[in-house]
Amino acid sequence: MENGHSGVAGSAAHDGDGGAGGADARGDSGGGRDDGPLLLQARGVTKRFPGVTALQDMRLDLRYGEVLALVGENGAGKSTLMKLLSGIHTPDEGEFFLGGEPLRITGPRHAQQLGISIIHQEFNLMPDLTVAQNIFIGREPRGRFLLCERELNTRARELLDRLGMALEPERLVGSLTVAQQQMVEIAKALSYDAKILIMDEPTAALNDAEVEVLHALIRRFVSPETGVIYISHRMDELKAVSDRITVIRDGRYVDSLPTASTTMQQVISRMVGRELAAGAGPEDVRGDRETHLTVSGLSTKSLLKDVHLELKKGEILGLAGLMGAGRTELARALVGADPVESGTIAIDGEPVTIRNPADAARHRIGYLSEDRKNLGLLLDRDVKSNIALSSMRALFQSMGFVRDGAMREKSRELVESLRIKTPSVEQTVRNLSGGNQQKVVIAKWLAMDCDVLIFDEPTRGIDVQAKEEIYRLLNDLAQQGKSIIMISSELPEVLRMSHRVVVMSEGRVTGELTADEATQEAVMEYATLRPANAG
Repeated sequence: MENGHSGVAGSAAHDGDGGAGGADARGDSGGGRDDGPLLLQARGVTKRFPGVTALQDMRLDLRYGEVLALVGENGAGKSTLMKLLSGIHTPDEGEFFLGGEPLRITGPRHAQQLGISIIHQEFNLMPDLTVAQNIFIGREPRGRFLLCERELNTRARELLDRLGMALEPERLVGSLTVAQQQMVEIAKALSYDAKILIMDEPTAALNDAEVEVLHALIRRFVSPETGVIYISHRMDELKAVSDRITVIRDGRYVDSLPTASTTMQQVISRMVGRELAAGAGPEDVRGDRETHLTVSGLSTKSLLKDVHLELKKGEILGLAGLMGAGRTELARALVGADPVESGTIAIDGEPVTIRNPADAARHRIGYLSEDRKNLGLLLDRDVKSNIALSSMRALFQSMGFVRDGAMREKSRELVESLRIKTPSVEQTVRNLSGGNQQKVVIAKWLAMDCDVLIFDEPTRGIDVQAKEEIYRLLNDLAQQGKSIIMISSELPEVLRMSHRVVVMSEGRVTGELTADEATQEAVMEYATLRPANAG
């Protein structure tokens, strides 16, 4: 596998059980062959939370100069293990070793001092501070009395330029897109003198070009003195960037495999404990289906210009385009989250006025935002409250009182049908894995029984098995007559799921393709097309 790594990267082989052996910094594969010195080890690590054992007798080996991919279903324990390594949690049992020496991490700052830097799946940014202030928070250059803002911005610009990130140091983080915020997180992590870089779903919010930039950064970072732990649900990325793949399931170590000689099907079968059959796309529903939603000449002040599209009953319409093309902006305009300057929206041929998301809900249009944590969930409320959030007045209130029993019954029904992993519907949503949080958002709109569902990056941060469940759900909803708009940055996902694909560029629709016409090449041609009447 050619991935540009220096040192011993790329030399990894199958990693067997290996026993405890933590103090020995030499790796020993299942065949007894020395595979190079170990930068980091975990042996017998166990972590319990109230009512659940997140990790049980976990092991991990990271060699000097390698990128180790860590994979597993949502809830498998990946993020918990990384939080132990970054000092957020402490293990109940087991040991860590750094360069063969016992390692006890007392907190996040201590982890950074030891050279362990992490990019969390959940952003740890302050929206009211600038990009530069977020990157160097706590390490700002100071003058005699005040912070040196000019020097701070200069240092940030030099770092961003070196990393190939087109971000303005003076811009407030709260005004950035999700993808741009992710790049700030990456810059912040790389600004430390790290020996071990842990990346928890670092590309979940990035487009293909930005992923390539990130992978180039990783290749430059890896040396005979450093290593990377890379968590991702995107199977194609594992081949592109990693040397070995460690699989965990249900909080336990399963296997470690050399990336170059391992198929993704082998990885997936270890993740889920069985062979995973490839799912089929949706049945063709185009035919003579009635048009349910019509958008004509829709424009907004900031980006959208003269957007036209039709959505049929029982159809999955894929919305494709590069980052900044206007896909999310169109979704927000359709549900009244962003003001519309001109154009019309019609349902079953009748024009409707949608000034805010409440209007959209009344017209049975639901929107699943790409930013589920800030816009889709109340993280500190329980599962049943989140599921009932959009339909509380319509379904779960009577004479001013909440019908808690009905809310609990409906929530349990949706938890079961969506296979949401939670001890009960009273569980706080913050304590669920990212994939299960996404399912709660979906359940919220299914409780409302919307006729039009807009899914913005519905499988972002979700494991392979959960993705298959979401795909089956989309197919089922389409067969029930629901009209679906699906926005995804994963082009194979768009091609697999869509009856038609509408492609956007610079706020305009540049192409429309049937399922038969839609190929990656055709979509990218339209996605990179500059609209003829663009300014």
